[in-house]
Amino acid sequence: MAKQSKNKGIGQEEVHEEHRNPFSPKVVAQIADELAKSLIHSLPMMPHAPRRNGKKKKKIENGYFLDTSAIIDGRVFDVAALGLISGVIVITESILLELKHIADSQDVVKRERGRKGLSLLEKLKKTRGIKVNVISENGKNGQEEVDEKLITVAKSYKGRIITCDYNLEKKASISGVVAININTLANFLKVKAVPGEALYIKLLHLGKDPSQGVGYLDDGTMVVVERASSDVGRHVDVIVSRVIQTTAGRILFAKKI
Repeated sequence: MAKQSKNKGIGQEEVHEEHRNPFSPKVVAQIADELAKSLIHSLPMMPHAPRRNGKKKKKIENGYFLDTSAIIDGRVFDVAALGLISGVIVITESILLELKHIADSQDVVKRERGRKGLSLLEKLKKTRGIKVNVISENGKNGQEEVDEKLITVAKSYKGRIITCDYNLEKKASISGVVAININTLANFLKVKAVPGEALYIKLLHLGKDPSQGVGYLDDGTMVVVERASSDVGRHVDVIVSRVIQTTAGRILFAKKI
């Protein structure tokens, strides 16, 4: 019965605002609560704080600690499915709670991303070679912000953080914790082009300079072609003249052959 109510609640979101929604916001929030609680109970729980009575805390081998941004971004799950991440994926309770709040959001986009994140975590449990644990946070870090809690716990377990948040990446680095930024990883995996290399691309639109034509490589790298405005909409042979590295990635400048 609970599952039927959940499906019905989600379906009601697609109904036009002019129609009366039989589910109140309170009921919708309860449905999201049940989803989050179901995920928490289905994942193995581990205590965070090490015992002081001589017993060692349970060791986590190759621990990867996911933050909220990485979970709702979703690319880390594709990387895990390829087998590039092995060992233990760790989710802290504060991260799971933050994800649950996003899933409860009145904003449609945020709500959808939050629910998708919960769904991906559930699917991750079935990924071969990956073990998923939820850590219960105790101790002095109870009053810290979510990012600070994550850094503290990851450091105590000598784990690594996976994020899409630039500020969290820098905070972790300052605290001596390795943080892997998915956006940075994506930039590293882009095709390396060098001056003098020939390319065959389609120009899609004009550049900042009206005389330029702009195209893109398969990995999304922008290619700005000089004196090619008249070729927009067509494929052209070009040769790379220079490469510029920006915070958003690389930009290639080229000339028609």
